[in-house]
Amino acid sequence: MAYKHTIDNELCKGCGICVSVCPKNVLEISDQVNAMGYFPAYQARPEDCIFCTTCCIMCPDVAISITKLVEENADQD
Repeated sequence: MAYKHTIDNELCKGCGICVSVCPKNVLEISDQVNAMGYFPAYQARPEDCIFCTTCCIMCPDVAISITKLVEENADQD
């Protein structure tokens, strides 16, 4: 299965909860300010993400999502 990890930079307030709960240390706080004046989280090491959804569950602003990507079956007739 393929998944996509997304952080909405405009919803994220940079509280750091997701950074602290990530079991693989994938997330960090950006040094770039978003439109609201916050430093949002971002995936510093996306290749290490195991898509456990802990960051999504813990995010108080619902700024993080993990979605399953639809795979096309090449063997269809």
